[in-house]
Amino acid sequence: MTGTAAGAGPAPEIAVDVVVETEGWPPEEALIVLVEAAVAAAAVRAGVEPGPAEFVVAFADDARVRDLNRDFRGKDSATNVLSFPAPEDLPGPGARLLGDVVLARETVAAEAAAEGKPIENHIRHLVVHGFLHLLGYDHETDAEAEQMERLETEVLAALGVPDPYGSTEAE
Repeated sequence: MTGTAAGAGPAPEIAVDVVVETEGWPPEEALIVLVEAAVAAAAVRAGVEPGPAEFVVAFADDARVRDLNRDFRGKDSATNVLSFPAPEDLPGPGARLLGDVVLARETVAAEAAAEGKPIENHIRHLVVHGFLHLLGYDHETDAEAEQMERLETEVLAALGVPDPYGSTEAE
């Protein structure tokens, strides 16, 4: 991913490895295009430093995400997306490693259906959400949640995706 957004300076060069671990997701080629566009928009909007970076987006199932959630967060349940930021002090030359984002197929599909939205839009949202976590954004407090949701909404709007939080306020 290279290029510039108006007034944003050089876009970061972010390599995204898309790994499809289970069946039932949209075709891998479509996921790659969707993920790369979502990450590019989020990186520019979040002001990611120029320069090479990389991370993984894994498309898994609920069982895999439940195991990860239990083992790393102490929560024995599936969730729609998990983010695992890389340690900041990784040695070595080359691209900085941002971490991993993992999505759970059954949960993502059920949420999209319940909310009446195309699964592709929900995937875009969750990829942006997970990517922002890798950049250090969080939603543990109301102020953090408001900032992160606002940024997600702006990124998704740039991608033509309606506000996932249903806000009707003009910003």
